[in-house]
Amino acid sequence: MNDRVPESILDSARVLDEVSRAWDGDIVRQLTDYIAIPAKSPMFDPQWAEHGHIDRVVRNAAAWVEAQKIDGLRLEVIRLEGRTPVLFFEVPAATGNGGQTVSTQTVLMYGHLDKQPEFSGWRHDLGPWTPKYEDGKLYGRGGADDGYAVYASIAAIAALKSQKVAHPRIVGLIETCEESGSYDLLPYVDALRAPGNNRLGDVGLVICLDSGAGNYDQLWLTTSLRGMASGVLKVEILSEGVHSGDASGVVPSSFRIMRQVLDRLEDSATGRLLPQSFHCEVPAERLAQAQATAAILGEELYRRFPWVHYDCEGETRVALPMTTDPLQALLARTWAPTLSVTGAEGLPELQNAGNVLRPYTAFKLSLRLPPLIDAAQAVQELKAVVEDNAPYQARVTFEGMSSATGWNAPASEPWFEQALNVASRNYFGASCGYIGQGGTIPLMNMLSKGFPKAQMMVCGVLGPKSNAHGPNEFLHVPYARRLTAAVAQVIAQMP
Repeated sequence: MNDRVPESILDSARVLDEVSRAWDGDIVRQLTDYIAIPAKSPMFDPQWAEHGHIDRVVRNAAAWVEAQKIDGLRLEVIRLEGRTPVLFFEVPAATGNGGQTVSTQTVLMYGHLDKQPEFSGWRHDLGPWTPKYEDGKLYGRGGADDGYAVYASIAAIAALKSQKVAHPRIVGLIETCEESGSYDLLPYVDALRAPGNNRLGDVGLVICLDSGAGNYDQLWLTTSLRGMASGVLKVEILSEGVHSGDASGVVPSSFRIMRQVLDRLEDSATGRLLPQSFHCEVPAERLAQAQATAAILGEELYRRFPWVHYDCEGETRVALPMTTDPLQALLARTWAPTLSVTGAEGLPELQNAGNVLRPYTAFKLSLRLPPLIDAAQAVQELKAVVEDNAPYQARVTFEGMSSATGWNAPASEPWFEQALNVASRNYFGASCGYIGQGGTIPLMNMLSKGFPKAQMMVCGVLGPKSNAHGPNEFLHVPYARRLTAAVAQVIAQMP
Protein backbone atom coordinates (compact mmCIF):
# COMPACT_ATOMS: atom_id res chain seq x y z
CA MET A 1 0.00 0.00 0.00
CA ASN A 2 1.35 3.44 -0.88
CA ASP A 3 1.02 6.65 1.11
CA ARG A 4 -1.02 8.60 -1.43
CA VAL A 5 -4.29 9.79 0.07
CA PRO A 6 -7.05 9.92 -2.53
CA GLU A 7 -9.23 12.97 -2.56
CA SER A 8 -12.46 12.07 -0.84
CA ILE A 9 -15.54 12.82 -2.91
CA LEU A 10 -17.77 12.13 0.06
CA ASP A 11 -20.24 14.86 0.91
CA SER A 12 -19.65 14.81 4.67
CA ALA A 13 -22.82 16.72 5.53
CA ARG A 14 -24.86 14.21 3.56
CA VAL A 15 -23.05 11.28 5.18
CA LEU A 16 -23.82 12.57 8.67
CA ASP A 17 -27.43 13.25 7.73
CA GLU A 18 -27.96 9.77 6.31
CA VAL A 19 -26.16 8.06 9.16
CA SER A 20 -28.13 10.08 11.73
CA ARG A 21 -31.41 9.15 10.08
CA ALA A 22 -30.39 5.49 10.14
CA TRP A 23 -29.54 5.69 13.84
CA ASP A 24 -32.65 7.61 14.85
CA GLY A 25 -35.02 5.80 12.55
CA ASP A 26 -33.95 2.20 13.05
CA ILE A 27 -30.65 1.41 14.80
CA VAL A 28 -31.72 2.73 18.21
CA ARG A 29 -34.82 0.55 18.00
CA GLN A 30 -32.76 -2.49 16.99
CA LEU A 31 -30.37 -1.95 19.89
CA THR A 32 -33.28 -1.46 22.28
CA ASP A 33 -34.47 -4.95 21.35
CA TYR A 34 -30.89 -6.27 21.58
CA ILE A 35 -30.37 -4.92 25.11
CA ALA A 36 -33.49 -6.73 26.34
CA ILE A 37 -31.95 -10.12 25.46
CA PRO A 38 -29.60 -11.55 28.17
CA ALA A 39 -27.03 -12.83 25.65
CA LYS A 40 -24.30 -13.39 28.21
CA SER A 41 -20.91 -14.61 27.06
CA PRO A 42 -20.31 -18.37 27.53
CA MET A 43 -18.01 -17.82 30.55
CA PHE A 44 -21.03 -16.39 32.36
CA ASP A 45 -23.65 -18.66 30.79
CA PRO A 46 -22.22 -22.15 30.21
CA GLN A 47 -25.66 -23.27 28.96
CA TRP A 48 -25.73 -20.55 26.31
CA ALA A 49 -26.67 -23.02 23.55
CA GLU A 50 -29.69 -24.34 25.49
CA HIS A 51 -30.82 -20.87 26.52
CA GLY A 52 -30.66 -19.60 22.94
CA HIS A 53 -30.00 -15.94 23.72
CA ILE A 54 -26.76 -15.71 21.73
CA ASP A 55 -28.37 -17.40 18.74
CA ARG A 56 -31.27 -14.96 18.97
CA VAL A 57 -29.14 -11.80 18.86
CA VAL A 58 -27.13 -13.24 15.97
CA ARG A 59 -30.30 -14.07 14.03
CA ASN A 60 -31.70 -10.59 14.68
CA ALA A 61 -28.51 -8.86 13.57
CA ALA A 62 -28.25 -11.04 10.47
CA ALA A 63 -31.87 -10.36 9.50
CA TRP A 64 -31.32 -6.61 9.88
CA VAL A 65 -28.13 -6.65 7.81
CA GLU A 66 -29.85 -8.51 5.00
CA ALA A 67 -32.83 -6.13 5.15
CA GLN A 68 -30.54 -3.18 4.35
CA LYS A 69 -30.01 -4.64 0.85
CA ILE A 70 -26.43 -3.37 0.52
CA ASP A 71 -25.38 -3.83 -3.09
CA GLY A 72 -23.27 -6.97 -3.43
CA LEU A 73 -23.32 -7.87 0.27
CA ARG A 74 -23.24 -11.55 1.14
CA LEU A 75 -23.86 -12.69 4.69
CA GLU A 76 -23.40 -15.99 6.47
CA VAL A 77 -23.82 -17.18 10.04
CA ILE A 78 -20.98 -19.64 10.51
CA ARG A 79 -21.22 -22.34 13.17
CA LEU A 80 -18.41 -24.65 14.17
CA GLU A 81 -19.47 -27.58 16.33
CA GLY A 82 -19.42 -26.80 20.03
CA ARG A 83 -18.52 -23.13 19.51
CA THR A 84 -20.41 -19.86 19.67
CA PRO A 85 -21.52 -18.63 16.24
CA VAL A 86 -19.90 -15.93 14.11
CA LEU A 87 -21.63 -13.54 11.72
CA PHE A 88 -19.55 -12.99 8.57
CA PHE A 89 -20.34 -10.61 5.72
CA GLU A 90 -18.45 -9.47 2.64
CA VAL A 91 -18.95 -6.61 0.21
CA PRO A 92 -16.93 -6.57 -3.05
CA ALA A 93 -14.79 -3.59 -3.97
CA ALA A 94 -16.50 -0.85 -5.97
CA THR A 95 -15.00 1.72 -8.33
CA GLY A 96 -17.80 4.23 -7.79
CA ASN A 97 -19.22 6.69 -10.31
CA GLY A 98 -15.81 7.87 -11.43
CA GLY A 99 -14.43 4.43 -12.19
CA GLN A 100 -11.61 5.03 -9.73
CA THR A 101 -8.82 2.61 -8.97
CA VAL A 102 -9.36 1.03 -5.56
CA SER A 103 -7.06 -0.80 -3.21
CA THR A 104 -6.55 -4.50 -3.81
CA GLN A 105 -6.52 -4.99 -0.06
CA THR A 106 -9.44 -5.69 2.24
CA VAL A 107 -11.06 -3.76 5.07
CA LEU A 108 -11.93 -6.00 8.04
CA MET A 109 -14.70 -4.70 10.34
CA TYR A 110 -14.98 -6.33 13.76
CA GLY A 111 -17.46 -6.37 16.62
CA HIS A 112 -19.14 -8.74 19.08
CA LEU A 113 -22.65 -9.48 20.27
CA ASP A 114 -22.04 -11.35 23.55
CA LYS A 115 -22.38 -9.49 26.84
CA GLN A 116 -21.03 -9.20 30.35
CA PRO A 117 -23.30 -10.37 33.21
CA GLU A 118 -25.79 -8.17 35.02
CA PHE A 119 -23.84 -6.79 38.00
CA SER A 120 -25.65 -4.84 40.75
CA GLY A 121 -26.19 -1.19 41.58
CA TRP A 122 -28.33 -0.10 38.64
CA ARG A 123 -30.35 3.08 39.01
CA HIS A 124 -33.85 2.29 40.29
CA ASP A 125 -35.47 2.87 36.90
CA LEU A 126 -32.77 1.05 34.90
CA GLY A 127 -31.57 -2.52 34.56
CA PRO A 128 -29.23 -4.61 32.42
CA TRP A 129 -32.07 -6.05 30.34
CA THR A 130 -34.40 -3.04 30.66
CA PRO A 131 -33.43 -0.61 27.89
CA LYS A 132 -34.18 3.06 28.31
CA TYR A 133 -33.43 5.95 25.92
CA GLU A 134 -32.91 9.19 27.80
CA ASP A 135 -31.14 12.43 26.85
CA GLY A 136 -29.34 10.86 23.91
CA LYS A 137 -28.14 7.89 25.97
CA LEU A 138 -29.38 4.35 25.45
CA TYR A 139 -29.04 2.53 28.78
CA GLY A 140 -28.69 -1.23 29.22
CA ARG A 141 -26.17 -4.03 29.00
CA GLY A 142 -24.21 -4.46 25.78
CA GLY A 143 -25.51 -1.63 23.64
CA ALA A 144 -22.17 0.18 23.82
CA ASP A 145 -20.06 -2.93 24.42
CA ASP A 146 -20.38 -3.91 21.66
CA GLY A 147 -23.78 -4.61 20.16
CA TYR A 148 -23.85 -1.40 18.16
CA ALA A 149 -20.77 -2.33 16.10
CA VAL A 150 -22.44 -4.45 13.42
CA TYR A 151 -25.20 -1.86 12.94
CA ALA A 152 -22.75 1.04 12.74
CA SER A 153 -20.53 -0.88 10.31
CA ILE A 154 -23.39 -1.54 7.91
CA ALA A 155 -24.63 2.06 8.22
CA ALA A 156 -21.15 3.30 7.25
CA ILE A 157 -21.06 1.02 4.21
CA ALA A 158 -24.57 2.15 3.24
CA ALA A 159 -23.37 5.77 3.32
CA LEU A 160 -20.59 4.93 0.85
CA LYS A 161 -23.02 3.10 -1.40
CA SER A 162 -25.54 5.95 -1.28
CA GLN A 163 -22.99 8.36 -2.77
CA LYS A 164 -21.55 5.72 -5.13
CA VAL A 165 -18.08 6.32 -3.70
CA ALA A 166 -15.25 3.95 -4.56
CA HIS A 167 -14.20 1.61 -1.74
CA PRO A 168 -12.07 -1.50 -1.25
CA ARG A 169 -13.44 -4.95 -0.54
CA ILE A 170 -14.97 -5.05 2.95
CA VAL A 171 -15.55 -8.04 5.22
CA GLY A 172 -17.19 -8.15 8.63
CA LEU A 173 -16.43 -10.53 11.49
CA ILE A 174 -18.88 -10.36 14.41
CA GLU A 175 -18.16 -12.86 17.18
CA THR A 176 -20.05 -13.97 20.30
CA CYS A 177 -17.23 -15.01 22.66
CA GLU A 178 -15.28 -11.77 23.19
CA GLU A 179 -16.25 -11.24 26.81
CA SER A 180 -14.94 -14.73 27.56
CA GLY A 181 -11.55 -14.08 25.99
CA SER A 182 -12.44 -14.89 22.34
CA TYR A 183 -11.33 -18.51 22.75
CA ASP A 184 -13.84 -19.55 20.08
CA LEU A 185 -12.66 -16.99 17.53
CA LEU A 186 -9.28 -18.36 16.41
CA PRO A 187 -10.78 -21.55 14.89
CA TYR A 188 -13.11 -19.34 12.84
CA VAL A 189 -10.24 -17.11 11.70
CA ASP A 190 -8.29 -20.21 10.70
CA ALA A 191 -11.30 -21.54 8.77
CA LEU A 192 -11.79 -18.22 6.99
CA ARG A 193 -8.09 -18.12 6.04
CA ALA A 194 -7.90 -21.73 4.85
CA PRO A 195 -5.32 -22.29 2.08
CA GLY A 196 -7.01 -22.00 -1.28
CA ASN A 197 -10.09 -20.39 0.24
CA ASN A 198 -8.90 -17.28 2.08
CA ARG A 199 -12.15 -15.37 2.60
CA LEU A 200 -10.56 -12.67 4.73
CA GLY A 201 -8.16 -11.68 1.97
CA ASP A 202 -5.15 -9.40 2.27
CA VAL A 203 -6.29 -7.18 5.13
CA GLY A 204 -4.90 -3.65 4.88
CA LEU A 205 -7.23 -1.91 7.35
CA VAL A 206 -8.91 -3.26 10.48
CA ILE A 207 -11.85 -1.31 11.92
CA CYS A 208 -12.66 -2.40 15.47
CA LEU A 209 -15.48 -0.51 17.19
CA ASP A 210 -15.12 -2.18 20.60
CA SER A 211 -12.96 0.43 22.31
CA GLY A 212 -13.26 3.75 24.13
CA ALA A 213 -13.09 7.51 23.80
CA GLY A 214 -11.37 10.09 25.98
CA ASN A 215 -14.31 12.46 25.57
CA TYR A 216 -17.29 12.91 23.26
CA ASP A 217 -15.77 15.90 21.44
CA GLN A 218 -13.46 14.26 18.90
CA LEU A 219 -12.55 10.99 17.23
CA TRP A 220 -10.25 8.85 19.40
CA LEU A 221 -7.85 6.23 18.09
CA THR A 222 -6.87 3.50 20.52
CA THR A 223 -3.09 3.04 20.42
CA SER A 224 -2.72 0.19 22.92
CA LEU A 225 -4.71 -2.31 24.96
CA ARG A 226 -3.73 -4.07 28.15
CA GLY A 227 -3.68 -7.83 28.37
CA MET A 228 -5.76 -9.78 30.85
CA ALA A 229 -5.66 -12.99 32.87
CA SER A 230 -8.45 -14.18 35.13
CA GLY A 231 -8.79 -17.13 37.44
CA VAL A 232 -9.84 -18.36 40.87
CA LEU A 233 -7.46 -18.24 43.83
CA LYS A 234 -8.64 -20.57 46.61
CA VAL A 235 -7.29 -20.99 50.15
CA GLU A 236 -8.49 -24.05 52.11
CA ILE A 237 -7.57 -24.70 55.76
CA LEU A 238 -10.40 -26.91 57.10
CA SER A 239 -12.64 -29.60 55.68
CA GLU A 240 -15.71 -27.95 57.24
CA GLY A 241 -16.60 -24.83 59.19
CA VAL A 242 -16.13 -24.82 62.98
CA HIS A 243 -17.18 -22.65 65.93
CA SER A 244 -15.06 -19.50 65.83
CA GLY A 245 -14.90 -19.29 69.61
CA ASP A 246 -13.57 -22.82 69.84
CA ALA A 247 -11.08 -22.71 66.94
CA SER A 248 -9.84 -19.13 66.47
CA GLY A 249 -6.38 -18.68 67.89
CA VAL A 250 -5.51 -22.24 66.90
CA VAL A 251 -6.87 -22.51 63.37
CA PRO A 252 -5.65 -19.69 61.12
CA SER A 253 -8.29 -17.77 59.22
CA SER A 254 -8.43 -18.65 55.52
CA PHE A 255 -9.01 -14.97 54.86
CA ARG A 256 -5.79 -14.00 56.66
CA ILE A 257 -3.88 -16.58 54.66
CA MET A 258 -5.45 -15.14 51.51
CA ARG A 259 -4.16 -11.70 52.53
CA GLN A 260 -0.65 -13.10 52.98
CA VAL A 261 -0.77 -14.79 49.60
CA LEU A 262 -1.99 -11.64 47.85
CA ASP A 263 0.81 -9.68 49.53
CA ARG A 264 3.20 -11.72 47.41
CA LEU A 265 1.61 -10.24 44.31
CA GLU A 266 0.74 -6.70 45.29
CA ASP A 267 1.92 -3.94 47.59
CA SER A 268 -1.38 -3.24 49.31
CA ALA A 269 -0.27 0.26 50.33
CA THR A 270 0.39 1.43 46.76
CA GLY A 271 -1.32 -1.11 44.47
CA ARG A 272 1.96 -1.79 42.65
CA LEU A 273 2.35 -5.39 41.48
CA LEU A 274 5.56 -6.89 42.80
CA PRO A 275 6.73 -9.38 40.11
CA GLN A 276 9.00 -7.30 37.88
CA SER A 277 8.18 -9.52 34.90
CA PHE A 278 4.65 -8.10 34.96
CA HIS A 279 6.01 -4.64 34.04
CA CYS A 280 7.41 -3.20 30.80
CA GLU A 281 8.83 0.09 29.59
CA VAL A 282 6.42 2.50 27.91
CA PRO A 283 7.54 3.13 24.29
CA ALA A 284 8.62 6.71 23.59
CA GLU A 285 5.85 7.32 21.04
CA ARG A 286 3.17 6.15 23.47
CA LEU A 287 4.61 8.34 26.22
CA ALA A 288 4.50 11.40 23.95
CA GLN A 289 0.91 10.62 22.97
CA ALA A 290 -0.04 10.14 26.62
CA GLN A 291 1.42 13.54 27.47
CA ALA A 292 -0.66 15.18 24.73
CA THR A 293 -3.82 13.34 25.80
CA ALA A 294 -3.29 14.17 29.47
CA ALA A 295 -3.11 17.84 28.48
CA ILE A 296 -6.46 17.52 26.66
CA LEU A 297 -8.36 15.56 29.30
CA GLY A 298 -6.72 16.84 32.48
CA GLU A 299 -8.55 16.09 35.72
CA GLU A 300 -11.37 14.30 33.86
CA LEU A 301 -9.05 11.29 33.67
CA TYR A 302 -9.89 10.57 37.30
CA ARG A 303 -12.92 12.77 38.05
CA ARG A 304 -15.09 10.81 35.61
CA PHE A 305 -15.43 7.83 37.97
CA PRO A 306 -18.38 7.56 40.41
CA TRP A 307 -16.43 8.24 43.62
CA VAL A 308 -18.25 7.66 46.90
CA HIS A 309 -18.88 10.76 48.96
CA TYR A 310 -20.50 11.54 52.27
CA ASP A 311 -21.28 14.41 54.61
CA CYS A 312 -19.85 14.39 58.10
CA GLU A 313 -20.97 17.19 60.42
CA GLY A 314 -21.08 19.68 57.59
CA GLU A 315 -17.77 18.57 56.06
CA THR A 316 -18.13 17.11 52.56
CA ARG A 317 -15.53 14.52 51.68
CA VAL A 318 -14.98 12.49 48.51
CA ALA A 319 -12.95 9.32 48.03
CA LEU A 320 -9.54 9.96 46.48
CA PRO A 321 -7.85 8.46 43.40
CA MET A 322 -4.43 6.78 43.55
CA THR A 323 -2.98 9.81 41.75
CA THR A 324 -4.20 13.24 40.71
CA ASP A 325 -1.49 13.69 38.09
CA PRO A 326 -3.30 13.32 34.72
CA LEU A 327 -0.30 11.78 32.95
CA GLN A 328 0.36 9.26 35.71
CA ALA A 329 -3.35 8.41 35.85
CA LEU A 330 -3.40 7.74 32.13
CA LEU A 331 -0.23 5.61 32.18
CA ALA A 332 -1.38 3.69 35.26
CA ARG A 333 -4.61 2.58 33.58
CA THR A 334 -2.98 1.71 30.24
CA TRP A 335 0.64 0.60 30.78
CA ALA A 336 0.79 -0.61 34.40
CA PRO A 337 -0.22 -4.08 35.66
CA THR A 338 -3.07 -4.12 38.17
CA LEU A 339 -4.88 -6.71 40.27
CA SER A 340 -8.61 -6.65 41.02
CA VAL A 341 -10.82 -9.01 43.01
CA THR A 342 -14.01 -9.34 40.98
CA GLY A 343 -15.81 -12.05 42.92
CA ALA A 344 -15.70 -14.12 46.09
CA GLU A 345 -16.87 -17.49 47.34
CA GLY A 346 -16.87 -19.13 50.75
CA LEU A 347 -18.34 -16.10 52.50
CA PRO A 348 -22.03 -16.31 53.47
CA GLU A 349 -24.38 -13.37 53.03
CA LEU A 350 -24.22 -11.00 55.99
CA GLN A 351 -27.61 -11.99 57.37
CA ASN A 352 -26.54 -15.65 57.41
CA ALA A 353 -23.03 -15.10 58.74
CA GLY A 354 -22.84 -16.90 62.10
CA ASN A 355 -19.85 -17.19 64.43
CA VAL A 356 -18.15 -19.78 62.27
CA LEU A 357 -14.52 -20.07 61.19
CA ARG A 358 -14.98 -20.70 57.50
CA PRO A 359 -13.16 -23.63 55.85
CA TYR A 360 -12.04 -21.72 52.77
CA THR A 361 -11.93 -18.38 50.96
CA ALA A 362 -11.92 -18.09 47.17
CA PHE A 363 -11.41 -14.95 45.10
CA LYS A 364 -11.85 -14.46 41.40
CA LEU A 365 -8.89 -12.39 40.25
CA SER A 366 -8.59 -10.10 37.25
CA LEU A 367 -4.98 -9.33 36.36
CA ARG A 368 -4.49 -6.53 33.84
CA LEU A 369 -1.15 -6.64 32.06
CA PRO A 370 0.84 -4.06 30.07
CA PRO A 371 0.42 -4.34 26.29
CA LEU A 372 3.84 -5.94 25.71
CA ILE A 373 3.62 -8.68 28.39
CA ASP A 374 2.83 -12.26 27.34
CA ALA A 375 -0.34 -13.25 29.20
CA ALA A 376 0.28 -17.02 29.20
CA GLN A 377 3.70 -16.60 30.80
CA ALA A 378 2.27 -14.18 33.37
CA VAL A 379 -0.38 -16.73 34.36
CA GLN A 380 2.27 -19.38 34.97
CA GLU A 381 4.31 -17.01 37.12
CA LEU A 382 1.23 -15.91 39.06
CA LYS A 383 0.36 -19.55 39.77
CA ALA A 384 3.86 -20.29 41.04
CA VAL A 385 3.99 -17.20 43.24
CA VAL A 386 0.71 -17.89 45.03
CA GLU A 387 0.89 -21.69 45.31
CA ASP A 388 4.49 -22.25 46.44
CA ASN A 389 5.26 -22.60 50.15
CA ALA A 390 1.75 -21.80 51.37
CA PRO A 391 1.41 -20.37 54.91
CA TYR A 392 0.47 -23.04 57.49
CA GLN A 393 0.68 -25.63 54.66
CA ALA A 394 -2.82 -24.60 53.66
CA ARG A 395 -4.11 -25.84 50.33
CA VAL A 396 -3.67 -22.87 47.98
CA THR A 397 -4.62 -23.26 44.32
CA PHE A 398 -4.96 -20.95 41.36
CA GLU A 399 -7.07 -22.13 38.43
CA GLY A 400 -6.82 -19.94 35.34
CA MET A 401 -10.02 -19.18 33.46
CA SER A 402 -9.07 -16.98 30.50
CA SER A 403 -6.14 -14.92 29.33
CA ALA A 404 -5.24 -12.68 26.41
CA THR A 405 -2.06 -10.81 25.57
CA GLY A 406 -2.39 -7.07 25.10
CA TRP A 407 -1.72 -5.06 21.98
CA ASN A 408 0.39 -2.12 20.86
CA ALA A 409 -0.68 -0.49 17.58
CA PRO A 410 1.67 -0.51 14.58
CA ALA A 411 3.09 2.79 13.34
CA SER A 412 0.47 4.83 11.47
CA GLU A 413 1.05 5.34 7.77
CA PRO A 414 0.68 8.94 6.55
CA TRP A 415 -2.55 8.26 4.64
CA PHE A 416 -4.14 6.71 7.73
CA GLU A 417 -3.19 9.51 10.09
CA GLN A 418 -4.41 12.11 7.62
CA ALA A 419 -7.68 10.27 7.04
CA LEU A 420 -8.34 10.08 10.78
CA ASN A 421 -7.76 13.79 11.23
CA VAL A 422 -9.92 14.69 8.22
CA ALA A 423 -12.73 12.51 9.59
CA SER A 424 -12.42 13.93 13.09
CA ARG A 425 -12.45 17.53 11.86
CA ASN A 426 -15.34 16.89 9.45
CA TYR A 427 -17.63 15.28 12.00
CA PHE A 428 -16.41 16.59 15.36
CA GLY A 429 -14.68 19.86 14.56
CA ALA A 430 -11.45 18.79 16.28
CA SER A 431 -8.37 16.74 15.43
CA CYS A 432 -8.17 13.04 16.24
CA GLY A 433 -6.98 12.13 19.74
CA TYR A 434 -4.73 9.19 20.60
CA ILE A 435 -5.26 7.16 23.75
CA GLY A 436 -4.31 3.82 25.26
CA GLN A 437 -7.08 1.77 26.84
CA GLY A 438 -6.91 -0.34 29.97
CA GLY A 439 -9.25 -3.04 28.67
CA THR A 440 -8.57 -6.00 26.41
CA ILE A 441 -9.72 -6.96 22.92
CA PRO A 442 -8.18 -10.43 22.36
CA LEU A 443 -8.61 -10.30 18.58
CA MET A 444 -6.30 -7.30 18.12
CA ASN A 445 -3.10 -9.09 19.05
CA MET A 446 -4.18 -12.00 16.87
CA LEU A 447 -4.83 -9.74 13.88
CA SER A 448 -1.59 -7.81 14.29
CA LYS A 449 0.33 -11.07 14.06
CA GLY A 450 -1.70 -12.28 11.08
CA PHE A 451 -1.67 -8.93 9.23
CA PRO A 452 1.46 -7.12 10.47
CA LYS A 453 1.24 -4.36 7.85
CA ALA A 454 -2.44 -3.55 8.35
CA GLN A 455 -3.52 -0.23 9.81
CA MET A 456 -5.71 -0.54 12.89
CA MET A 457 -8.64 1.82 13.38
CA VAL A 458 -9.56 0.79 16.91
CA CYS A 459 -12.24 3.17 18.19
CA GLY A 460 -15.41 3.04 20.21
CA VAL A 461 -18.17 4.79 22.11
CA LEU A 462 -17.05 3.95 25.65
CA GLY A 463 -16.44 7.50 26.81
CA PRO A 464 -16.77 9.13 30.24
CA LYS A 465 -19.33 7.52 32.55
CA SER A 466 -20.52 5.01 29.91
CA ASN A 467 -19.57 2.32 32.45
CA ALA A 468 -19.26 -0.84 30.37
CA HIS A 469 -19.40 -4.04 32.50
CA GLY A 470 -20.87 -2.08 35.44
CA PRO A 471 -24.30 -0.69 36.32
CA ASN A 472 -25.96 2.03 34.23
CA GLU A 473 -23.98 1.23 31.07
CA PHE A 474 -25.03 3.52 28.25
CA LEU A 475 -24.44 4.13 24.57
CA HIS A 476 -23.89 7.81 23.73
CA VAL A 477 -25.98 7.95 20.56
CA PRO A 478 -24.86 11.41 19.28
CA TYR A 479 -21.23 10.24 19.47
CA ALA A 480 -22.09 6.93 17.81
CA ARG A 481 -23.67 8.75 14.86
CA ARG A 482 -20.51 10.80 14.26
CA LEU A 483 -18.22 7.81 14.77
CA THR A 484 -20.20 5.91 12.14
CA ALA A 485 -19.74 8.78 9.68
CA ALA A 486 -16.02 8.94 10.49
CA VAL A 487 -15.67 5.24 9.70
CA ALA A 488 -17.19 5.79 6.25
CA GLN A 489 -14.77 8.70 5.67
CA VAL A 490 -11.66 6.64 6.53
CA ILE A 491 -12.74 3.75 4.30
CA ALA A 492 -13.30 6.18 1.43
CA GLN A 493 -9.76 7.55 1.83
CA MET A 494 -8.00 4.19 1.89
CA PRO A 495 -5.51 4.25 -1.01
